[in-house]
Amino acid sequence: MDQQTKELIQNHIDNNEVCLFMKGTPDAPQCGFSMAVTNMLKLLEVNFKGINVLENQSLREGIKVFSDWPTIPQLYIKKEFVGGCDIVKEMYASGELKKMLEEKGINFKK
Repeated sequence: MDQQTKELIQNHIDNNEVCLFMKGTPDAPQCGFSMAVTNMLKLLEVNFKGINVLENQSLREGIKVFSDWPTIPQLYIKKEFVGGCDIVKEMYASGELKKMLEEKGINFKK
C-alpha cells in the first residue's frame, strides 16, 4: 500500500467518529454485507461516514492491508477497528454494539 492510500484511510478514520469502509454508499450499498451493516447503523440512528471502496482500487485493497482484515465492509468506531459484517451482526444482536457506542460517547437511538 502506498503512503497516499494509507494517509487517506487514516484521515477518514481520524475525522469520522463512526466510519464504514463499504462497497457502495449508505444510500445505495452495492453488496449485501455492506447493506446489512448500513441497515444496523441506520436502525440505531448512528451518524456514520460511508467510504465507497469501489471508487478507488488502491483504497479497496489498501483497507484490507491497513486493518489486516480480508473482507469489506469494515467498521471503525472512534478510531478502533470493530470488524466486518458477521462481527457487527453478532454485536448488534447481543447488544454489544449499543454498549460500545455508549461507552465511546456516540449519539444513537437507545
